[in-house]
Amino acid sequence: MSLSPELTQKILAAVEEGFEEQIAFTEALGRYPSLRGQEATAQDFLHDELKKRGYAMDRWTIEVDDIRHHPGFSPVEVDYSNAINVVGTLRPREEKGKSLVLNGHVDVVPEGPLDMWSSPPFEPRRDGDWLYGRGIADMKAGIAANIFAVDALKRLGYRPAATVYQQSVVEEECTGNGALAALLRGYNADAAIIPEPEDDKLVRANTGVLWFRVRVQGVPVHVREAGSGANAIEAAYELIKGLRDLEAAWNDQKGDHRYFEDLDHPINFNVGKIAGGDWASSVPAWCEFDCRIALYPGIKAADAAREIEDHLRRVSDGIPFLANNPPQVIFNGFFAEGYVLEEGTEAEETLARAHMASYAKPLESFVTPGYLDGRVFVIYGETPCLVYGPYSEAIHGFDERVKLSSVKRVTGTIALFIAEWCGLEEI
Repeated sequence: MSLSPELTQKILAAVEEGFEEQIAFTEALGRYPSLRGQEATAQDFLHDELKKRGYAMDRWTIEVDDIRHHPGFSPVEVDYSNAINVVGTLRPREEKGKSLVLNGHVDVVPEGPLDMWSSPPFEPRRDGDWLYGRGIADMKAGIAANIFAVDALKRLGYRPAATVYQQSVVEEECTGNGALAALLRGYNADAAIIPEPEDDKLVRANTGVLWFRVRVQGVPVHVREAGSGANAIEAAYELIKGLRDLEAAWNDQKGDHRYFEDLDHPINFNVGKIAGGDWASSVPAWCEFDCRIALYPGIKAADAAREIEDHLRRVSDGIPFLANNPPQVIFNGFFAEGYVLEEGTEAEETLARAHMASYAKPLESFVTPGYLDGRVFVIYGETPCLVYGPYSEAIHGFDERVKLSSVKRVTGTIALFIAEWCGLEEI
């Protein structure tokens, strides 16, 4: 049952009333440089803020051995001693509505060369309707929206009439293991919302992602005898060209995959890092490069990985010295499958009503060729996950920014969703 017009307006007004405080909260969270392995201080901040609000708190370090057996696990080469998740649980006096996970990731991507930013990336800067900073859009503004949506209801004297989990997870930018660890710890619900920066829209489907490293060995000689050696860097170029061919072949298959037929280029391959050689006057004996490639929903990560290995083997067969010394392929991060959010769920219908009330326009959905933690809930939790969030620009780039008016409307949508989905009880 939808909310009354009177209650709807009261909730939106309560969001408006608390929005300057919400911006300040987002700025405070944005000051923590929560790069991979450095998220602990940001998680401490969120732990304390949720505890102050009356949530029952759970803060734990992810143990790889607890999750590596799961099909959704992504392999890692890094130390997890600082991989910390935080979950706050808010329970009603009596469970009357449907439960909800409000999820967000606190980890951010590296900031890149500082001189390419207009202002320091971890010193959030407000300029008119925009808030700037690394991770501000992706997705600390979303974490704040989750928290302040519940705060708005509290301001009116209400709390959800069903259990709500506030999740702040790590590893979203590299493995997805943070959200998986939370699920395997028992945190699941009747629906989930992840306010990623999705331009005021709902994600209908998204690709899976594989990360892998290709390691090439050559034969070092002095450059005066270069013709007798085997240049590992030049061989790597040939392997990269071969992977571009695989990318093209997978894109040619888009017509076989629902929701991806009309995308220009759903499968994106990227060489994100490369290193090789030891000396300018020596033919390089080694080269390795790190890659990312997408895969369609329904494609098993293990099957895609085997196809990558087989393809590189065929390419190597055409390079004399690699034919006898094939490259090594190491999967070392995302090993994640894509998902489709099926249409017609009660959760989506509820979100559509809340969005209409907040934005005064129908909810749109779209397909994204990037990774989302929504896959953990949809595939492994069998939970409808609504990835829906504010308008942003330059995520993962320089001068990353989020539109504040959009953040306010998204917060209103989430608050209205909670009120209808979970129900309300007086505090």
